[in-house]
Amino acid sequence: MELISKSEKINTSISIGEEELFNEQTCRIMAGPCAVESRDQIMFTADKLAEMGIKIFRAGSFKPRTNPYAFQGAHEQGLEWLEEVKKTYGMKIITETSDSTNFPLVEKTTDIIQIGAKAMYDYAILRMAGRSSKPVLLKRHFGATIDELFKMADYILTEGNKNIMFCERGIRTFETSSRFTLDLCGAAVIKNQSRIPLILDPSHSMGWSFGVPDIAKACVAFGCEGILIEVHHNPAEALCDKDQALDLKQFKELYDTMKAIGNAIGKEVK
Repeated sequence: MELISKSEKINTSISIGEEELFNEQTCRIMAGPCAVESRDQIMFTADKLAEMGIKIFRAGSFKPRTNPYAFQGAHEQGLEWLEEVKKTYGMKIITETSDSTNFPLVEKTTDIIQIGAKAMYDYAILRMAGRSSKPVLLKRHFGATIDELFKMADYILTEGNKNIMFCERGIRTFETSSRFTLDLCGAAVIKNQSRIPLILDPSHSMGWSFGVPDIAKACVAFGCEGILIEVHHNPAEALCDKDQALDLKQFKELYDTMKAIGNAIGKEVK
């Protein structure tokens, strides 16, 4: 935890361009589908979310799936559609790099490089992210300790990139009724031992859409700097993680409630 503990060397707020998007006074909502499936899907969802005021659009073009036969994303074509979202709606993009072969393509398109849980131990990706000028969101592996998460972050920091965010997305425990267990105790340790912006992911931790709103509300009350939420225009037909995706109506209701919770604790949810 050598570099992590030296808060003066780490950015505690994250700006993209001239706009500060992550800071201690804000809970930034990043919403969108798990995967880029088609142009119509992406543009329709982005249009509705932009209308609600969402500024950061999340969707994966490269999806590292446990099942090799599952949908793996739209790859380069998907990145082109995400580029169109940026140009059409002025939204920032967060999308995942699954391995070092697609890192340059993702880096070119995205505004925030997402390193997924399964890639947390990919040292090539960590070092490439460290040499990038783009902000990096590092997700905690479902079997990793907080100390291991911090050490992986140091691989990025030692290469020079101080624009880093941590994401707690749930760890694997004995419990099987939810997909993972959101470790808010670990999240509290992260906040106590670093001043790096903390992002929470209720969608992946819960794994079932019925529970995502309640977990998301708790995440806002916790005081994190951002939340990742999966939103799909038709979850029943989603090609990736359909069980945990909210539809647009459900998300709008949740978004309004999260804003009220944010006001109660002195954080602006936006």
